[in-house]
Amino acid sequence: MRGAFKAVIDYENMLSSKTKLIKPSGIRKFFDIANELDGVISLGVGEPDFKTPFAIREEGIRTLENGKTWYSANAGLMELRTEISRYLERRFDISYNPKDEVLVTVGGSEAIDLCLRALVNPGEEVLIPEPSFVCYTPLVELIGAVPVPIETKAENQFRLTKQDLLDKITDKTKVLVLPYPNNPTGGVMRREHLEEIAEVLRERDIVVMSDEIYAELTYNGKHTSIASIDGMKERTVVVNGFSKAYAMTGWRLGYAAGPAPILKQMTKIHQFAIMCAPTTSQYAAVEALRNGDESIERMANEYNMRRRLIVSEFNRLGLDTFEPEGAFYIFPCIKSTGLSSEEFCERLLFSQKVAVVPGTAFGESGEGFIRVSYSYSVTHILEAVERIRRFLDTLS
Repeated sequence: MRGAFKAVIDYENMLSSKTKLIKPSGIRKFFDIANELDGVISLGVGEPDFKTPFAIREEGIRTLENGKTWYSANAGLMELRTEISRYLERRFDISYNPKDEVLVTVGGSEAIDLCLRALVNPGEEVLIPEPSFVCYTPLVELIGAVPVPIETKAENQFRLTKQDLLDKITDKTKVLVLPYPNNPTGGVMRREHLEEIAEVLRERDIVVMSDEIYAELTYNGKHTSIASIDGMKERTVVVNGFSKAYAMTGWRLGYAAGPAPILKQMTKIHQFAIMCAPTTSQYAAVEALRNGDESIERMANEYNMRRRLIVSEFNRLGLDTFEPEGAFYIFPCIKSTGLSSEEFCERLLFSQKVAVVPGTAFGESGEGFIRVSYSYSVTHILEAVERIRRFLDTLS
């Protein structure tokens, strides 16, 4: 007779302690609730409401029909890496060798993960301006490193200042995350601001991971990459992708560009964890880069119109809202209501069925703010604003 098996497995004891300590995304909490309610209007999702432009979809379909479904090189199709290099030079004045300075990834999120894992040792520090996107801190924690938040302020339009950076640098600092244009605030760093940051970093062995996924959604001027500043290309990894500029979220395609020694190690991790990005998406991205400028401009112009509209509407509601210069979010201050960010969002969701995201989902410095996306139609935005108006009336 076989020996008795242990009836119950203690999963709590078996799971990774680091993984268990990571908090779930503050964004998902509200969408999980919203999905259970009928009639909810969401201004919370950071996803374009446009379809992927037809020519890009058509190219993806064509390659499937022609049976181009094999693995690509680990680093991505050379054809695509060449087009990425040309695009970065054409749009942002930074030049990379497609052979060993460009890596195609499964979305920008994988590029962020690879960059941090390739650079940072346990116990070292990663500086993260906040409020900022939810993935940076958990990914740093997973590698046993220390996330160090740098609070940015509304009075500075949520930009990272030279002094704020200097105050947080220690002898353990290894990487600075530079998330601009910023999610959730819509803040941007113009060339003059980046020059001040570069002045600090050129004197130190600190690598910048510049998350530029919203680069094409920069208003009132052109996006500047810190990699284009003198002395910064050799100490910067640029992360970008196709989700926002080309409305290709579901295609899951991003890339990193940077110094060959860093990209070599990132590619090695990518090789074992992923193998290569989806081939169909890569062929579609070649078409996007070659012929997609007009689509970028069309979508950016529409977002710009919505940006001006929603900022005006929220200020009329009495919620102080600075005018963002990038991405497709506003970050209204709700302190005048006397509610915390979580309370505001929960009560708004249950009473008026409008879903927005509490600022605290993006770091403690987001308390007193909410993130609102304008990647929705004008009709959708105006209906949500009217419901928020009714909610605010109940508070007064």
